[in-house]
Amino acid sequence: MYSKGIAVVAITRRGVATALKIKNALDSQGLPCTVYAPEKYSQNGTVTLDNKLPEFIKETYSKVNAIVAVMATGIIIRAVAPYLESKLTDPAVIGVDAQGKFVISLLSGHYGGANELTKLIAKGIDANAVITTASEVAGKLSVDELARKLHFTIQNPQSLVAVNAAIVNEDRIVLVLIDDVKMPTETVSCFEMKKADRSEQALDIVSNYDAGIIVTGETLSIGNSAKPITVLKPKKIVVGLGARKHSSSESIVEAVNTALERIGLPLERIGGFATVDIKRDSPAMIEVAEKMGLPLEFLSVNALRSLRHGDLSPDSKLVEEKIGVGGVSERAALISAGKDSRLILKKMKLNGVTVAIAEAE
Repeated sequence: MYSKGIAVVAITRRGVATALKIKNALDSQGLPCTVYAPEKYSQNGTVTLDNKLPEFIKETYSKVNAIVAVMATGIIIRAVAPYLESKLTDPAVIGVDAQGKFVISLLSGHYGGANELTKLIAKGIDANAVITTASEVAGKLSVDELARKLHFTIQNPQSLVAVNAAIVNEDRIVLVLIDDVKMPTETVSCFEMKKADRSEQALDIVSNYDAGIIVTGETLSIGNSAKPITVLKPKKIVVGLGARKHSSSESIVEAVNTALERIGLPLERIGGFATVDIKRDSPAMIEVAEKMGLPLEFLSVNALRSLRHGDLSPDSKLVEEKIGVGGVSERAALISAGKDSRLILKKMKLNGVTVAIAEAE
């Protein structure tokens, strides 16, 4: 979720102290975070804020997943205002007062994850979380929050206002799954769920409700539907695996489950596993894939070695000496996920098993 990192910026001495508390809270959750502070207030653990705040925001806005501004909300609102584009692309923006009493979700609360990050920071620094999005206040799950949690692409974002309004107003909403799309039922228990074999059938089902959400693996045009409909398309998600020779299937399953829990991703959203082809005869990996009912792709060392990608962690000399490439799990996940893939979890090691997770549109 926060693969590009979180920028925490403060402009006063007291604010820097609070920013470092925020960093500790984020570090404890394994979330990448950098604290920026003016030179005269710099401490261990901070990076010098060389420019004035407006210039810093201009340079940083599109390069991070979230900006946590420890300052008056008016200051950060004015600083980010020129760069607002869309709730689907803007980073999460969170305001925190210098004393660290209130953590306020300001921008991209649902799809950008600001609401969730606000709660996490507030808990970590013993502050009050302030969230004002209508669905959150009403205790409802918005469509963009659903898309973020389950890693779906929103095909028609112009529909969000109408469908979210229907959710907040407690209208009758249906969620329709087309074909073999899988969905963790506990995540969508607030919606009535139906299945359809084709798009025409899905649209017919929605016509009997006040609004609908359709989840499909294909591009779907809803035309001039009389009811508001948001169309979601699952992103392709692949788990890359690396393991010691004698790793057990139990240790692999434990590592995979731990990785999924770390990023809040349900098992149902995994599209497959990928690893290096020297593991083709690994009984443990084959057993895990079979038990979970997922394909396991084997990639050659040459294919892994040839990958160039900005998300890759530094190569391991030990792994390179053993198999001829400096890393397996990240490279395998990225290649198997396909074009324009990105890591949503960099390699994580547990009991001799390495797991990385990639996604692509």
